[in-house]
Amino acid sequence: MRIPPTLLSSRALRAVVEEFVTRDGTDLSSIERRIETVMSQLDAGLVELHFDGKNETCHILRAQEKPPSDDAGE
Repeated sequence: MRIPPTLLSSRALRAVVEEFVTRDGTDLSSIERRIETVMSQLDAGLVELHFDGKNETCHILRAQEKPPSDDAGE
């Protein structure tokens, strides 16, 4: 399910983005810089926030990517 970022508080959105950018732990660049980049991409509509209810996880996908399979009807 796509979640408009405006439905989240700024604090909650930042926490989701921070969890996303630190998820794999292999990028050695600045966490703050990665958060800023993703936040800018969200603002510009280049990426979207999706919630996977089946796994109860959030994903950030490019706007043209297909959402997780349980979102097929939306």
